[in-house]
Amino acid sequence: MNNSLKLVKPQVVPPLDEQFRPASLANRAFRQSVETAGDGVPLKIALEREEGLISVFETQVHAPGTAAAAANLPYVERLVKTLLWARGGWRVVIGGPEEIGQHIKQVYSPTGAQAFDYDFMGGVYEQPFTVEIANPDDVPPPKGKAVSVGRHLDGCRIGLDLGASDRKVAAVIDGEDVYSEEVLWDPKNQSDPQYHYDGITAAFHSAAEHMPRVDAIGVSAAGIYINNRAIVASLYRGIPEDLFEARIKDIFINIIRDEFGDIPFEVVNDGDVTALAGAMSLGDDAVLGIAMGSSEAGGYVNEEGSITGMLNEVAFVPVDYSPQAAVEEWSGDHGCGATYFSQQAVVRLAPAAGITLDESQSPAEQLATVQAMLVAGDERVPAIFETIGCYLGYALAHYADLYSIRHVLVLGRVTSGQGGFIIIDKAKEVLHREFPELLERMSVNIPGEAERRVGQAIAAASLPAVG
Repeated sequence: MNNSLKLVKPQVVPPLDEQFRPASLANRAFRQSVETAGDGVPLKIALEREEGLISVFETQVHAPGTAAAAANLPYVERLVKTLLWARGGWRVVIGGPEEIGQHIKQVYSPTGAQAFDYDFMGGVYEQPFTVEIANPDDVPPPKGKAVSVGRHLDGCRIGLDLGASDRKVAAVIDGEDVYSEEVLWDPKNQSDPQYHYDGITAAFHSAAEHMPRVDAIGVSAAGIYINNRAIVASLYRGIPEDLFEARIKDIFINIIRDEFGDIPFEVVNDGDVTALAGAMSLGDDAVLGIAMGSSEAGGYVNEEGSITGMLNEVAFVPVDYSPQAAVEEWSGDHGCGATYFSQQAVVRLAPAAGITLDESQSPAEQLATVQAMLVAGDERVPAIFETIGCYLGYALAHYADLYSIRHVLVLGRVTSGQGGFIIIDKAKEVLHREFPELLERMSVNIPGEAERRVGQAIAAASLPAVG
């Protein structure tokens, strides 16, 4: 992070991370500096994704050549990173000062600091990733779409939620959860596609045994899925590329066809299913869903009750601009949500709380250990969840720059038990202290214990329409 961007110390300091410097505060300080200096010039950032869909973000930066212009580059670079993972795109158009466009071109290139993002986005959209420079007036206009999906609960349905450390399945008959099961697994470290095939098949049949028939199947899965095909997902990072193409891309299509025949099914990113679960439980829309599990999943249901088709991969959105920010293991970038809102965060913060965990345990098992310590009254543990709550409060203000939000639903394994309520209470304290205007129009919700653990699987069951 370039030190020319002002990093602001939060009013509510995370008890186990005094170096935390929220993205939301840095961005707010930058915008205020432009307004105060009176030297602002327009900047438009357009991102094109599949089928020519385009999202546009507008802001202002300091005029080139002014004393404060050095802050433009880190501000816009982190903004592009945020937009890429929140909205997605293979083509980025920078409508503004030439030096900013050239900087983004260099950083997001095969040899640049953000080569991971360059490669990833090109792979997702099967187009060479490109950055173009234009005048603000020449930036292409927005072009979007919204897809109505879910909320179908008629008949006998299976809902499967696949995470990186556990898989949850539910059998749902006319909207009633008649059976649910949660099984630990370790997909990321498997090189044999058969491991995934067997685990998914076993989950489907476990639910099917509790219903007279199967009318439809819905799947919520970590990663990016297009037309029910797996495009990119860390779940399959251990699978060689040739086997991924041959055995994984169509894994859900093949399993459902082979095991259940020609029935309706939908495979959707787990973040969007999180948001759908929230919209269903709240009976309202404009919902941002955040699931804290093996990583962070995000999803959004807009004000019309539809899924937008944007990536919403908030796990890779930077929320901490500190030079000491935690490093995300897959992308190698600093301060991304995956290491702040997940079981990784709990494990990372445990030593700072004076807790030594058994390294032979999986992260899911380590999380369970910490949660058991909280139940037993260990006075060191609350600081872990308070720290995550501070992170969340500041991150929600960051996300509010990207989405129109009436409700935030927070769920996932990390929020199970008392720790989840500690997280929510601390997040609300942050919003009250730093962003009271957001707290007035945005509720932060946590569902009941049963919904937090299997609610996503039930929402997944509602994805396909029958008949």
